[in-house]
Amino acid sequence: MQRPLNSLGMRHVALNVSDVAASERFYVDLLGMRVEWRPDEDNVYLTSGHDNLALHRVVKPAGPDDVQRLDHVGFFIATAQQVDDWYGFLVANDVAIVAEPRTHRDGARSFYCRDPEGVVVQIIYHPPIVAGIHS
Repeated sequence: MQRPLNSLGMRHVALNVSDVAASERFYVDLLGMRVEWRPDEDNVYLTSGHDNLALHRVVKPAGPDDVQRLDHVGFFIATAQQVDDWYGFLVANDVAIVAEPRTHRDGARSFYCRDPEGVVVQIIYHPPIVAGIHS
């Protein structure tokens, strides 16, 4: 199977945080990002226009190194169909799949896999970001 078209770059990072509000204040008030979507009190998605930072609440562990702060990294794809193309390509190349492709409530489409070190990687079509990249 031939490799699909290149991604649009790594423009998405998701962090596990113990205090969503404090993290939101830091990234919004200090670094100038804005809230793109808040699905619930435990999750908020921020952007500076051409990227996406997800903050996900986790229970704080006993020690500072007891939980991985990085939840996953994301690579944006130009179309929803290309998400499925990438899925087929990576499955054909024996990449470990965490979650199969699905369409999210906000119109994004993605799936998750693992890199060789076990880091979760999301392949995602996200309409607002893709529109910004192409404008």
